[in-house]
Amino acid sequence: MNFTLCLLVCFCGLTLGQEDLPKTEVTTETGSCFPDMCKFLKEFGAVKAKLEAVETNLKETESHVVVLKQKGVALETRLNESESQVLVLKEKGRTLEAKLKETESQVLVLKQKEALKVVFSAGLPGNSAIGPFDTPTTLIYTRVITNLGNAYNQHTGIFVAPVRGMYYFSLSYHAGGHHPVHLFLMKNNVNILECYDHMTLNDGADNGGNAGFVELQQGDQVYVQLVANTHVWGGSYTTTFSGHLLHQV
Repeated sequence: MNFTLCLLVCFCGLTLGQEDLPKTEVTTETGSCFPDMCKFLKEFGAVKAKLEAVETNLKETESHVVVLKQKGVALETRLNESESQVLVLKEKGRTLEAKLKETESQVLVLKQKEALKVVFSAGLPGNSAIGPFDTPTTLIYTRVITNLGNAYNQHTGIFVAPVRGMYYFSLSYHAGGHHPVHLFLMKNNVNILECYDHMTLNDGADNGGNAGFVELQQGDQVYVQLVANTHVWGGSYTTTFSGHLLHQV
């Protein structure tokens, strides 16, 4: 725009200068200079229009740049917000992962505790005398009342300790008085408890039992043995063998 103003000033100066010339000179100069001046003014007008168009385009471009900058700022803000949300989600994911591991550990502990629940109780079958035998005989209590942990074998009559720990065992019996009764609670091949009754002619039936705490190693065997030349009455509700794990050691 300053360039345009300068051109207008020059043009006005030339015009005023020509007004002071003699008439003859004016006529001569008009014939030779004014056609060029008209052409110049037309070209000048075209240049001016182009400059104005360029200036308008420049202003529009600047406006677009401002808008783009604003959008860029908005996008950057959203990006920062998204990154913050991602960090929050990652932190929540770490927290959930830690809780999951903690829950898995608790479940494992519960499973281990459940696996260490060892309780059994069983009774002798039949309703008649068992024995006397010429040799010591392991009694097989086939009527299983409960066998949590499956440590007692109803086919052999033997309890096998699943873990090292402190156990509690009890045995009870019913028998007739015309034969002696003698039972051992055996740990592997060693007698640890016993119960017995002598033969009596005036006593029609005998009842008895025993119980105790036993420390066992994993794999130790516990069973009831009927001593040779003695008997017991087979009664699944009266002649029983029971035990359970108190705690590990």
